[in-house]
Amino acid sequence: MRPVAVAITGGIGAGKSSALEAFRRHGAATVSSDEIVHHLLAGNDTVRDALVEKLGSQVLGENGRPDRAAIARIVFRDPDALKFLEGLLHPLVSQEYLSWREQLTVLDAPPAVCVTEVPLLFEVGAEERFDKVVVITAPRRLREFRREQPIDDRESRLLPDREKVRRADFHYRNVGDLDQLDAWVAGVMEALAAGR
Repeated sequence: MRPVAVAITGGIGAGKSSALEAFRRHGAATVSSDEIVHHLLAGNDTVRDALVEKLGSQVLGENGRPDRAAIARIVFRDPDALKFLEGLLHPLVSQEYLSWREQLTVLDAPPAVCVTEVPLLFEVGAEERFDKVVVITAPRRLREFRREQPIDDRESRLLPDREKVRRADFHYRNVGDLDQLDAWVAGVMEALAAGR
């Protein structure tokens, strides 16, 4: 049986990674888009070559692989470079995710739920690839405190929280501690299991 496919999304610093970890603790198979991007940058020569061609060799680290910090310095100052990066990576991330999800179905004991953290879920129209969507929100000041820096202008590219919440199946306002988040995730896992 195919696992219930769940996406976690939300603003920068809202607690998406903490929620993903809580789902893992409660038995879900988990992966983050960030992990997939890291994998692509570390091992996909086509990605490396496209980045060098478009952004120059300064995006490579000492090991000859793309360096995330160097890429970030370029793309977050240049909207065209960011658009190029997203156009390059998003289809590959989706492909990797769908392949991962397919591999779960052939396991002897597939998980009941698989969860992926997708920061730009609604923004790139990826919600259709999932059975359920979880949105994690938190007030801006709390998110800045968690990040230990002000929210940058990437935030302006995201849908407002209220729109994400309207389109989600589950919403958690992450203003408590990790135990509260964990308890909420346990309840979502029960609801997902009951709805199978």
